Amino acid sequence: MAYEHILVETRGNVGLITLNRPKALNALCAGLIEDLGNALDEMEANDEIGAIVLTGSEKAFAAGADIKEMKDKEYIDVYMENFITKGWEHVTTCRKPVVAAVAGYALGGGCEMAMMCDFILAADTAKFGQPEITIGTIAGAGGTQRLPRYVGKSKAMEMNLTGRIMEADEAERSGLVSRIIPADDLIDEAITTAQKIANMSRPVAMAAKEAVNRAFETTLKEGILFERRTFHATFALEDRKEGMEAFAAKRQPQFKNR
Repeated sequence: MAYEHILVETRGNVGLITLNRPKALNALCAGLIEDLGNALDEMEANDEIGAIVLTGSEKAFAAGADIKEMKDKEYIDVYMENFITKGWEHVTTCRKPVVAAVAGYALGGGCEMAMMCDFILAADTAKFGQPEITIGTIAGAGGTQRLPRYVGKSKAMEMNLTGRIMEADEAERSGLVSRIIPADDLIDEAITTAQKIANMSRPVAMAAKEAVNRAFETTLKEGILFERRTFHATFALEDRKEGMEAFAAKRQPQFKNR
């Protein structure tokens, strides 16, 4: 499929999606969101792909939602069309793990898009923020909801009320990003990390992702029960048997995604 606003390629068993609106610092417009959703669907359906990397440019992962696209809208317009809704949460519905590789600006919708991924690898140039208040509105794609879950109420409140930008080292200390990587090595390291995931048993990786996500959606007691039952369910898998037998025999497992 041809795409207007993104670049798509595969690196072995990893799918790589690059946001590609350089003149707009990868601002998230409706066309880009549609392209992204279609690419994710293609990669979800491709049995050769086990994990996905989502990235932008050296200057910007995404500098926010496209202000030009929304500046002339009125309340009735955004309400009736359910603006910033259709397709915007598509990343969160992927069963395959999605890694955000963030360099440069990840602001507003860009920060929100990165948080929708399963974890964030940040270049040392990465900058995160929810500056919507500075243009007279608030975050609309999770910036007031996901950000507190990552960094806590106090820091998230400050960022949403002041528009302050968080540098990469603070983002790592705060739990927003998993690791900081030199900018020149970001994509290679993200691909290597995604390949490691893709080489695991596909159903087990999906189950692990689902279990971790459940921690943010339920009580600890219910989450532990979900984890326990999912753990039990892995004993129905050929890959679980192969993994444990390989460990006992001191050899590498040969997973079949079954």
